[in-house]
Amino acid sequence: MNVILDNFAYYRDGFFTTLEFCAYAFIGALVLGTIIAAFRVSPVPPLRWVGTSYVNVFRNCPLTVVLFFCAFGLPEIGVNGKYFWFGVAGLVLYTAAFVCEAVRAGINSVPAGQAEAARAVGLTFTQSLSNVILPQALRTVVPPLGSVIIAMVKNSAIAGAFGVGGDLFSVSDTLTSSRGEAILPVLIGVVIGYLVITIPGGLLLNLLERKVAIAR
Repeated sequence: MNVILDNFAYYRDGFFTTLEFCAYAFIGALVLGTIIAAFRVSPVPPLRWVGTSYVNVFRNCPLTVVLFFCAFGLPEIGVNGKYFWFGVAGLVLYTAAFVCEAVRAGINSVPAGQAEAARAVGLTFTQSLSNVILPQALRTVVPPLGSVIIAMVKNSAIAGAFGVGGDLFSVSDTLTSSRGEAILPVLIGVVIGYLVITIPGGLLLNLLERKVAIAR
């Protein structure tokens, strides 16, 4: 505990950097995943093909490969920036595939009659999806989406290995390499930091799930 307490400032900064990193990644993944889900249920065959191909590629591609491409491949083609944002981009691309499937499952849970009624009153596909189907699908999307969020937080540790900098994963490297601290207590502190994020997050998501279920 002395190692954790003596280096509390490092853990605190890493904790908030990880929260910031995950917040950006989740917002991006939620937007992109919802768009891909709309492609997958679209009446336009090319859009369905794009959505299906995206999900198949990123769900079956290791996260390390996606992060490696973003961190080292993008600069090779002239896309420059901080590794923080490269890490966010990689996590967004990867997580969006899982968000897509969660949203698509919610869309498919809405009775087909709802979409038919929307078309009958003259709504376009985009209008019926945004105004009729997605609001109803939200209730069934909460549980799987919660699992995706928790998995994304844990995956953010992998992104830290690609030079994101300042996150909880980087704390372990800083304390062991630069300050010569013992690896075991350092890693215990890192684990505690992630648990402080995931356990309360899981409890909040369970509470939200119950509230949504009651309102149904």
